[in-house]
Amino acid sequence: MELVFSDSAKKELENLPQELKVLLLNRLDKMMVVPPRKRMKHGIPCHVVKVTKQARIVCEIRGEKIYVLHCFGSHKGYERWYRSYK
Repeated sequence: MELVFSDSAKKELENLPQELKVLLLNRLDKMMVVPPRKRMKHGIPCHVVKVTKQARIVCEIRGEKIYVLHCFGSHKGYERWYRSYK
């Protein structure tokens, strides 16, 4: 599988602390081998991957490509984004 980053995901990844970046990049490498299966609720057409207790990756799978939409370092940012769909 191939990873494609959105502009917002690139910016969010650049603004994260280095140790969290390493964890997210390692998880993205694993996602290329084993794609995520957990879908979001409320009909949101995305997958969410839990990296740490608070960090999340939001992505969408189309064919053989994984589109990384957001990389959240804190649960607070993820919740704010998630509530915008309700």
